[in-house]
Amino acid sequence: MKAAYPFPLNLALAARPTGTPAYRWLYETLRSRILQGDLRPGTRLPATRDLARQQGLARGTVVNAFELLRSEGYVTGNVGSGTYVSRVLPEEWLRVRPEPASDSKARRRKTALSHYGRRARLFPGFEERPIRAFRSNLPALDLFPVALWTKLTVRSLRRISRASLMGCQAAGYRPLRQALAEYLITSRGVKCKWEQVVILSGVQEAIDTVARLLLNEADAVCVESPGYPGASSVFEAIGAKVHAAPVDNDGVRVDELGGRRVRLLYVTPGHQFPLGTTMSLSRRLQVLEWARKSGAMIFEDDYDSEYRYSGRPIPAMQGLDRHGLVLYAGSFSKVLFPALRVGYLVVPEDLVERVEAIKSLTTRHAPMLEQLVLHEFVAEGHFARHLRRMREVYAGRLALLVEEAQAQLLGLLEVSTVEAGLQTVGWLARGIRGEKARVMAWKRGVDVTPVSQYASERKAREGLVMGFAAIDAAEIRRGVRELAVALESARK
Repeated sequence: MKAAYPFPLNLALAARPTGTPAYRWLYETLRSRILQGDLRPGTRLPATRDLARQQGLARGTVVNAFELLRSEGYVTGNVGSGTYVSRVLPEEWLRVRPEPASDSKARRRKTALSHYGRRARLFPGFEERPIRAFRSNLPALDLFPVALWTKLTVRSLRRISRASLMGCQAAGYRPLRQALAEYLITSRGVKCKWEQVVILSGVQEAIDTVARLLLNEADAVCVESPGYPGASSVFEAIGAKVHAAPVDNDGVRVDELGGRRVRLLYVTPGHQFPLGTTMSLSRRLQVLEWARKSGAMIFEDDYDSEYRYSGRPIPAMQGLDRHGLVLYAGSFSKVLFPALRVGYLVVPEDLVERVEAIKSLTTRHAPMLEQLVLHEFVAEGHFARHLRRMREVYAGRLALLVEEAQAQLLGLLEVSTVEAGLQTVGWLARGIRGEKARVMAWKRGVDVTPVSQYASERKAREGLVMGFAAIDAAEIRRGVRELAVALESARK
């Protein structure tokens, strides 16, 4: 290789900064000179022995700098044959070159998607916005025992075994499944063996898993209306035909589903989303009998039924099932914190292997560390204590919201009498539209969601979903004052 330019015997280099290793200084200086064009492509560099003598360096230091430049593609050559600045520098390979106009269209051809790929729509997660009155679906994150959780995490990591580092069965970590089965049996009235408990990332994955298990394209699925939009989104992506199932004060009205052949019914009987009502015992029995006769399966989403502020928590509908018709799901995102992507699905015995197979083909199994820590949190009684504490806090916040609303929102909004969950519903006075109320409230720093946003039909009663769990007393009072002004504006 011939040198493009003769290299001067003496190479002037800037002074080395204090504390910078000599080889690093030499490498960075030469690299900078190459990129600036002072050392042109093809230029031969001095021999390592000569450059070491010129700069007062050890020859090994120069060799190290040259080797680093060579490994990154700035210079070429070998010992004995000379070292040259590369003809093509690394930056040239990384630079994006404009495509010729003639083939730009061919390169931008549209990718063919599957039916599922075309139907799937982004389901938004929790937005990065202020937690203020009356943001819904959030627990009081500032009251979560972070120090305790950190302690359990560190302890779990110190004790972790080689087997745990390898993972677990598709259905989840066995000790956690056993602890959850015991909890669900004693606290939620669920009837199951621990083998029927499958650990997933949350209710959303449980819905997706059940949809894959039971539904084909064009199968009929019924979802409560108003109801949880995340369920409808999954079923629509699968290609199922989603039908609205009307809801009254006793729960879903299966008598109004008509003669259609329904494959799956999605319900929230413990605490209907978003209205907050609890499905009555007689209605639960009616729904189960309807499913038995029609051949439908039932997905029971028990998303936050642990939080009930008057009387005992209502047992799960699954506990009344005698024919293996109910798939029961819950998660820890509402009772602990949303970033904990751990939930569970209680599966009829004859479907356990099928659900495990689906899980093994998607996420393999839930994250192992989270399962280990959560097991410790449940097994040592911390979960039960946290629930007791938060029930007291949330009950107090709900009571304050009701009291403030009665004092300042009379004639504008009536808060529901349901005493459960993380949010409630405020029914708007005649003449106030939910969407307009939302806009006016947002302008005054209040975050509410219209009930109509969760309903498939337009005749839904006008109301606002109002979270209280994550909001302290001062913010509740401020929120009610500002909401009163907003609703007066919305009524005009």
